[in-house]
Amino acid sequence: MSSIVFIIGFNYDSNCFLINDKILVDTGAGHNKDYLFSKLRENGVEPEDIELIVNTHCHFDHIGGNHFFPDAKIAVHKVDAASMKNKDTLGTSLSAFENEGNSRVDIELEDGDKIEGFEVIHTPGHTGGGICLWDGENLISGDTIFAGGGVGRTDIGGDYQDMKNSVKKLMELDVKNIYPGHGPIVENNGKEHIKMSYSLLL
Repeated sequence: MSSIVFIIGFNYDSNCFLINDKILVDTGAGHNKDYLFSKLRENGVEPEDIELIVNTHCHFDHIGGNHFFPDAKIAVHKVDAASMKNKDTLGTSLSAFENEGNSRVDIELEDGDKIEGFEVIHTPGHTGGGICLWDGENLISGDTIFAGGGVGRTDIGGDYQDMKNSVKKLMELDVKNIYPGHGPIVENNGKEHIKMSYSLLL
């Protein structure tokens, strides 16, 4: 099982997750470089050690720090890659493109792709190209689902029916732990939180 380090979001930042000391899932809004770097270093990782950034979706508070890691590859679902490459500020919720590095996409992900023991699950709803990462026990859920039965808003480039279908798909997984894009993580009873999320969408 992969090592996952939880870096709680600061201010407008999303949560970030360090996988196996070399992959960073989401990079926050890009306003708190010193904070993010200090959290990496607390875990014995230098910023230049990061080889791959995986963005769970294209909103500014998840991609804004991508330019902090110029040597890392940037991976995002192919649908959301278009918003980033085209600098679509509607698609990204707010502009994240004061720095050119935030429009770079090196790898366009698809449902079923594998990343360091995780499977990419396409979960549109919050955005058209939202993803979760699943390793058979842990779900890194982006802004699809949150602790306590929350789901991501669907009114900024999203779709309510897509969200409902995505959460229903996640209910089929035997999720133990949830690592969401905002708020606290869920330990040991993740499946129950997914059921709560789905019940709110009915």
